[in-house]
Amino acid sequence: MEINAQLVKKLREMTDAGMMDCKKALVEVAGDIEKAVEYLREKGLSKAAKKADRVAAEGVISVKVAPDFKNAVMLEINSETDFVAKNEGFIALVEKSTNLVEQNKISNAEDLVKVSVDGSSFDDYLKGQIAKIGENIVVRRIANVSADSQSVVNGYVHSNGRVGVIIKIAYKDAKNAPALAEFARNLCMHAAAMKPQYLSYKQIDSEFIAKEKIALIAELEKENEELKRLGKPLHKIPSYVSQIELTEAVLKKAEEDLRAELKAQGKPEAIWDKILPGQMERFIADNTLIDQRMTLLGQFYVMDDKKTIAQVLEAKSKELNDSIEITEYVRFELGEGIEKEVVDFAAEVKAQL
Repeated sequence: MEINAQLVKKLREMTDAGMMDCKKALVEVAGDIEKAVEYLREKGLSKAAKKADRVAAEGVISVKVAPDFKNAVMLEINSETDFVAKNEGFIALVEKSTNLVEQNKISNAEDLVKVSVDGSSFDDYLKGQIAKIGENIVVRRIANVSADSQSVVNGYVHSNGRVGVIIKIAYKDAKNAPALAEFARNLCMHAAAMKPQYLSYKQIDSEFIAKEKIALIAELEKENEELKRLGKPLHKIPSYVSQIELTEAVLKKAEEDLRAELKAQGKPEAIWDKILPGQMERFIADNTLIDQRMTLLGQFYVMDDKKTIAQVLEAKSKELNDSIEITEYVRFELGEGIEKEVVDFAAEVKAQL
């Protein structure tokens, strides 16, 4: 079928791939834009991750944590422009909305509109503020996380107001609560910067992993072409990409292979057990690249980049003589998932004339 320029342009904007690559992809899938995106990913030609930087809606992320670290709330409130997001009236609206969510134990935007504000509904209050401020304003989503007697919750919002995180940590010994509240905040800061989408690989669908594996390997192979041209060390192409794939049988086989390798190297058998744990850790790290990109527990901690968050939690448990666990993780990034319409200003003016 004939592929028009507008369709090629749209695919290029979605994936940041080359113009001819986009046209070829559309030809291969008979013009289906979604299939073309997947085609480019599988060929290692898509830079679709960059699309996230262009998906935008203005406004702020607001986070409020109770002084006793037993509750934290987070809201995404959208405005049409960044200018209005800095308006005093908008800032006051955000503060009032956040306080209402906390005081009324609200966990979703639908329930917020029913809350009473100065004798009227929040919905009416919001409409009044929209009229005053002069832009559409939407309370898009809300998270409300509470802790019990054996857990603490903390949160963090980045200085630009565009990213917020809440993390809850469970423990056994109450005396560790203050230290764990601070630790939770540090983890929130890590998550704000490193963008994990999930807490653990256990939350990721195996079919999704299979598709991401194809795209990841294609990406690494494509990068290897450039590294080879530059005479630099090549990426190792992994056999596995997630803990989901590292079954007991896979790990057992890996250990057997490493033992055989040590034997071939002439290493004394008496020291194998001292060498193997480190080598197995390296094997797991090399074969969990999707977890490292997408899960909080699988990522290497920014404050100790030799340990994953899971390993840091294990070390913290030993340090405090406790058993600690992240039981809830919520991350909001302003505008994620919202397609912002791109307006051709010249065309709009021409149409009006």
